[in-house]
Order: sequence, then C-alpha cells, then structure tokens
Amino acid sequence: MATDSKTVQKIFGEVLRRLRTERGISQQDLALEADLDRTYISLLERGLRQPTLSTLIALAEAMGTDATLLVQHTTEQLDLQK
Repeated sequence: MATDSKTVQKIFGEVLRRLRTERGISQQDLALEADLDRTYISLLERGLRQPTLSTLIALAEAMGTDATLLVQHTTEQLDLQK
C-alpha cells in the first residue's frame, strides 16, 4: 500500500530539520547555499511542501550530504510508522 503524500511530506520535513540542525546550519544559511527562499525551507520542514528532485539535490549539496541519504532517512522513518 502506498504511503499518502501528506505523510511523506511531514516525515521528509522532520528528516530535513534534524539533519540541518545536526550540522549546525540555520534555515537562512541552508536557503542561501541551496539558492532557495528561507520561507520555503520552513514550509518543507513543517511538511507543508514537497521538494522537486532538483530541490532535493540542492538541499543535500548545501548540507554536504547526498540526496540519497535524505530519501533513505525518510523511507526508514516511514517504515517505522507502518
């Protein structure tokens, strides 16, 4: 059974916030490095928006990680909820 979009957005946002804060990066700094608006980062972290593939890659690069790690952490958290 497929996971609904809102749940994916929420979990991805939690993963993004956790990884960002673990790296000591502010939303503003992440936005500047990823060439995004700070309010968009906030929307992502609150699970109100879902990133495109290019945005996902930009976020990962700005945090010095790989986009697959963001996806992996998200799917792991989704699996824990099942």
